Parts: sequence; C-alpha cells; structure tokens
Amino acid sequence: MASAMFRNGRQHWRQISKLAAVAGPAGLPSNTAVRHFASEAGSASGSSGTKWFIGLVGLTGGVWAAEKYGLLGNVLGLPPKASKDGVATNLDYKAIREDIASLLDAEDYDDGSYGPVLVRLAWHSSGTYSKEDGTGGSNGATMRFRPEAEHSANAGLHIARELLEPIKKKYPGISYSDLWTLAGCVAVEEMGGPQINWTPGRSDRIDDKACPEDGRLPDGAKGAPHVRDIFYRMGFNDQEIVALSGAHSLGRCHTDRSGFENPWTNSPTTFSNLYFTELLDTKWKKRKWNGPPQYENPTGELMMLETDLSLIKDKSFRKYVELYAKDQDKFFEDFAAAYQKLLHLGVPVNNPGQHAPA
Repeated sequence: MASAMFRNGRQHWRQISKLAAVAGPAGLPSNTAVRHFASEAGSASGSSGTKWFIGLVGLTGGVWAAEKYGLLGNVLGLPPKASKDGVATNLDYKAIREDIASLLDAEDYDDGSYGPVLVRLAWHSSGTYSKEDGTGGSNGATMRFRPEAEHSANAGLHIARELLEPIKKKYPGISYSDLWTLAGCVAVEEMGGPQINWTPGRSDRIDDKACPEDGRLPDGAKGAPHVRDIFYRMGFNDQEIVALSGAHSLGRCHTDRSGFENPWTNSPTTFSNLYFTELLDTKWKKRKWNGPPQYENPTGELMMLETDLSLIKDKSFRKYVELYAKDQDKFFEDFAAAYQKLLHLGVPVNNPGQHAPA
C-alpha cells in the first residue's frame, strides 16, 4: 500500500520543484542562491554539511509550496481535505459543473448531446440499491469494475464514463461516484430540466466485491408488477416511479445496447413533460420486427416499451401520468425530488439534498 502511495505521488514532485523554484525555499525570494534537492550533484567547493543543509532548506521550500498550492496531499497519496462529514472541502464544484456542461454538446453523437447518456449513467449507477440490505446504490462507483460494467442494462455506458475521465483527472479529489451523479444533475439542468439538489460525500470502492448482481435495473420488456418490484426495492412509491420515468423524455434506445430502437419523443435532448403527453395522446401499436417487443407511433419514428405503457394501463400509475401531462411544473418538482432521492440512496451523508459547496 505504501509503495502504491508513493508511486501515485511521484508525478507531483516535479510540480513541487517548479513551485519551490518560484516561491523559494521556505518562502525565500526566488532569486536566493540555494539548491532545491539534496540529491542533486554538489559543487566542487563547500562542506558536505553545508550542502546538505542547503538542500534540506530547498526541499522544505518545495514542501511549503506544495502545501500552499494544494499539491502536498497528492504527493503523499492522501485523500483530499475533508470536513467532519467526510466531504472534500478543497474542490471547486462550480468549476466542475461548468466543465461537465462544456462536454454536453456533440454534433456527432446521437441527437447532438451527451446529456441523455450522462443522465442514464447516474441513474444506473444509483438504481441498484436495495433497502433490504443496503447494498448497491451510487456510493462506490462499482460500475468501474467488469462484473457490473458488463451487466446487459449498462451496455453503452462506457461512453459516459470515458467522457468524464478528463474531469476526474483535472479534479482528482472528486470521487467517481460523486462525479457520475453530479454529471447526471448537470445534464438534466442544462437540457432545460429542474435544478437537482445534490450533495457530495460518496466514496469509491477499491475492488469489485461490492458489485450488485445483475437484474436490479428495470427490464423494458416487462409490465407493472416488474416495475414495482424494482422500484419498491429501492424505497420508491407509485408517484415517484412515474416521475422518474419521465426521464424518458430524453435520449433514445439503441439496438447495439438495449436491443430496442428509436427515441420516446421528438425532442430527445430537451427535458420536458412531452413523454407523458405522448403516452396519452399517441396511438401505440406493437412493432413487427426481429427485435425485442416494443411499440411504435403511426410514423414508426417514436417508440415506447412495455414498462412505459404499463404506466397508462395501471390505474395507480395512470393518474400521475395524467397529472404530469397537464402540469409540467408539477412534474419538474416531483422529478427533482425523486431524482435527488435516487442519487443519494445508500450514501452516508448527514445532510442529503443540500447544494454542493461552490
């Protein structure tokens, strides 16, 4: 463990030496004639004790500069500074949000935005939670490991994970589990949806031992009983199930991922209540094709899954579909609350739902 710690920190020593050269040892002016590392080749003159002392002063200056500029923890392989709640306090979450937002637009990807796939990443990394034993959920970012990454429901999510890697490298103090869930919130907001209250404080697992078993996420080919089994396990009620389903206003299905095909709405990069109006106002018929069972509109351009249509076939679900189709503000309010709850399932934070420090 110690060797790994110093291997991870080795790359930061060069930064420290540069800072020491600028700041000077222990705060001395940068033009003070001293050496910065005792291991450097000595001059032909001067006692060895003097050279050792001068080198030590230089090293002290480097450490001082590293601490001043927030690099010391990285050098020593330590986690970022944290509050009593275990939340990193030296991260600029406003800057992280802005960097995430800058990644969304992409003319060559799907419908021109990575937003929907980031929402899906946050959803799928959180939706494995079980209230029965506390396993699963966003804490741990276990989709980094092969067992969960290869779950059929997570096909294609490597795109979202890889998209966020540069941000993780830029802000190494943020955990993957915080980054993925924050990205889902930013994506919803940037695509016109409600603001999501999000709290940092998740940590990442170091191995795949906590990966949940496959089958904890919804199967689009099944009906209302299956939907309830999945969401009740996480602690959601019927109203929250319908609200969360409204995220299908975004994105599309791909035959090389879920096996299904086409978007749910004609505006797949805009967060709205259009999903609910489409459910109620469109005549859906079963598609005749070689793929898994799905439904299509008269033009064949849009689709719905069995899980989607269960929301209008089931009386308890349907009343919320009708409510959200009529009142987008109410949908936004309820979605924000349910999505916040989803992203915090199993997360050991004292004050869930508060905004991340800026």
